[in-house]
Amino acid sequence: MSEKPIICDTKPLALEVEAGVHWWCSCGRSAHQPFCDGSHKGTGLQPVKLEVAEKKTVWWCQCKHSANPPLCDGSHKSLPKPE
Repeated sequence: MSEKPIICDTKPLALEVEAGVHWWCSCGRSAHQPFCDGSHKGTGLQPVKLEVAEKKTVWWCQCKHSANPPLCDGSHKSLPKPE
């Protein structure tokens, strides 16, 4: 059974990335957000692959609830506000 992801932030992270393959952390446990560092092992959650054809800015989901991972789709707006 999968654990629930940890919400890293309630807003997206805009980062310029080089062309190539990038692995997005879906579990929220990575120390190198938004990228996977292997911390998901044992959670049942897996990183998501994003291939970028050329250098560009990517809006990475940080709430880990996007319906279009690894990209932000605004899902963070519907999450309960932290107390």
